[in-house]
Amino acid sequence: MIKKGSWVQIHKVVLTPAERSAQIPEETKKVPLEMWVKGYLCEDAEMNTSVLIETLTGRKENGTLIAVNPSYHHDYGDFIPELLIIDRMVKDALKEAQDE
Repeated sequence: MIKKGSWVQIHKVVLTPAERSAQIPEETKKVPLEMWVKGYLCEDAEMNTSVLIETLTGRKENGTLIAVNPSYHHDYGDFIPELLIIDRMVKDALKEAQDE
């Protein structure tokens, strides 16, 4: 049981593919428009159930409870060795320009 007032994240399908606008690209139209929102749980609840939350801005949103105390996960992709070479080239060029 997740207690009322817990910091949580919900998921909600805002528009199904059939409800999407005709003006958007074909690839975009094939997938639903989804929303993930974080906020405070308004009532005790279980994971993967429909809940109501209040966001930091005071907005109320409903959706499926997917996480408690959600964290941020950033990933900028795999390491690219060429970027080390470019980094050195740029630093050397900047140093030369500064020395002139």
